[in-house]
Amino acid sequence: MSVNRWLATGNYFTTYRQEQRIFSTHLDRLIFVLFLAVLFVWPFFLEASTKYMLVIDNILIAVIAVYGLNLVTGYAGQISVGHAAFMGVGAYTVASTAGIIGDQHVLITHAWPLMILAAGIMGTVFGLIVGLPALRLKHFYLLMATLSFQLIFEWVIGFMEIFNQGQFMYVGRAFWFTGEVTRSQHYMFWYYVLLVVTVVGGLGVRNLMRTRYGRSLVAVRDNDRAADAMGMHPGFTKVFAFGLSGFFAGIAGALMAYLNRGAGFETFTLHESIQYLAMSIVGGLGQLTGCIFGPVAIRMLDLQVEGLAEWAGGILPSSLDLATGLRPLSFGLVIVLFLIFEPRGIANWWRILRSYVKLWPFRY
Repeated sequence: MSVNRWLATGNYFTTYRQEQRIFSTHLDRLIFVLFLAVLFVWPFFLEASTKYMLVIDNILIAVIAVYGLNLVTGYAGQISVGHAAFMGVGAYTVASTAGIIGDQHVLITHAWPLMILAAGIMGTVFGLIVGLPALRLKHFYLLMATLSFQLIFEWVIGFMEIFNQGQFMYVGRAFWFTGEVTRSQHYMFWYYVLLVVTVVGGLGVRNLMRTRYGRSLVAVRDNDRAADAMGMHPGFTKVFAFGLSGFFAGIAGALMAYLNRGAGFETFTLHESIQYLAMSIVGGLGQLTGCIFGPVAIRMLDLQVEGLAEWAGGILPSSLDLATGLRPLSFGLVIVLFLIFEPRGIANWWRILRSYVKLWPFRY
């Protein structure tokens, strides 16, 4: 029986190859292509202020970072509270190189794709090192190992001269085929770079989960003893997950260094690590779409809370200091509510919506 790949009301698979398709129907592929076209074209028709372009760029950086965190926490089931430190490794790979050879060196300004890739490789190395305790540890003990790495990173950055003792380290402006990227072009240029990296990284994660290496991550997460009985090495699989996580975090950190024209200590603290973990939880652990929904939701929440604090600050007495307390209050409340009422995150809402559309007009 032939299957209509455009208007299928369900999934009809006769081979494993069909089940592993990236897009179940041609309609899914068409919607994805149109969505990408909108993301690439909208700046030509809509003008966004510098403030909002910076917010959009930071959302894309967070998406790239959460790709890595979701691999190690969502797919492999290994909790990590040191993800901001892995991003800091990537950022300071670029910034410290700029401090040694000069922030206007051709390697920084012209060969920035190689520097970003080198930052990803450095993040992978540290990810593999931090993941070594996963050969023996799990659950709370592994959490403490990643927390130790976060604290060690903060100490090293804050006290070593090569990292300017945590003070801001400058990175030169990037060059493109048309010459130096000017200040007016800065955020728009990096928007397109970040968008390309986000799309390529997302497709890379999706294709990884179609391979035996990606399926081994899920198998170890669900039952590491059963995975071991099936011929997988749980310890090496967990270390592999930490290496992949470090790679994406290193890439995200290097992109953040170029976007902010440098690296500073306060961007890679424990608070930021917890925020990235919250993005994964709110978006949906173990779901690729959750890597997008989570950062968007948390960043938009920050903007709304900031606006609410400014509005309330003009009405309430200044002694209440609402702006300081409202952000952590709303941040913690959102995490608790999602853990209680929707532990599978926003991605589950998207799954329900897609299932409804796919099965319509049937009610079952």
